Amino acid sequence: MNNNGDLVISLDFELLWGVFDKVDWREKREYFQNTRKVIPAILRLFEKYEISCTWAMVGMLFNENWDDWNQNIPDVLPEYENRKLSAYSFGKSIQSKETEELCFAPDLIKQIKETPGQEIGTHTYSHFYCLEPGQSIESFNSDLKMAWKIAKNLGFELKSLVFPRNQYNKEYLEICKQNDLIAVRTNPENWYWKDPQYDTLLQKVFRTGDAFFGLNDKPYSDVPEIHTGISGQRASRFFRPHSGETFQDKIRLQRIISEMEAAAKHNQIYHLWWHPHNFGNNPEKSLYELEIILRHFGTCREKYNFESLNMYGITKREIMKYE
Repeated sequence: MNNNGDLVISLDFELLWGVFDKVDWREKREYFQNTRKVIPAILRLFEKYEISCTWAMVGMLFNENWDDWNQNIPDVLPEYENRKLSAYSFGKSIQSKETEELCFAPDLIKQIKETPGQEIGTHTYSHFYCLEPGQSIESFNSDLKMAWKIAKNLGFELKSLVFPRNQYNKEYLEICKQNDLIAVRTNPENWYWKDPQYDTLLQKVFRTGDAFFGLNDKPYSDVPEIHTGISGQRASRFFRPHSGETFQDKIRLQRIISEMEAAAKHNQIYHLWWHPHNFGNNPEKSLYELEIILRHFGTCREKYNFESLNMYGITKREIMKYE
């Protein structure tokens, strides 16, 4: 274990592909337009505070347009029992020029690539749900191969994966290994993060409460090998978006700062994650809160030699320990 402690940030970059089964895209145009604008602003803050980050991207975002999307369909598709979860059925139903900015982002990916310290990871090609009835190992493998292919065509080698909707499936880690992935984000160990495919009301209540109250128990020291050649990097805290409730937002932000400082003091890892689209409703306030966090990271770096690493950076360091 490093003697300095580390802040790890991973972002689940999805645009419409992450929520198409939950929202009407016509009502969310401004939301995702704000998301597109906020990503360059996030990158500027990362560069200003020298922050490394893993951007776990839905592979469909790499396409330029619907013509590309139609050409890049994997050989084996998931056959979800809930057909509303199929990105392919949805994509075929909304194809028009006006929806392309909600579904594709090669220009933003280029900006991310050009910013120091940023890793391009994968969130699967189609926002693949690994615990939903109807999907299979074969369709997951086909999905990852397409994610690899389209990323490689643009000069990226994928090393880190985040399972969509945190549907961590250990049975699929061998497929991850076969597709050259070496780092996977895993879920917090609390019971209310178990079985995320069900996402019960009680789980939601406890996850919300945990954002405001509790012990500083989210930092950790161990980066276990969860499968041969793959490190498991546990998520610590979801950075909830600005709500507009002043008192609640202050407590929520202070909880993150307190946990991060605890990690710095005790030479531990603090893994913060969110979706860029979480900033879509209140972009200015959300960016303001992010800068508060990053500014405090700078203080921890000066006081405790706290470092910023992306998921690949953490795994590479762990591998070097044993060589």
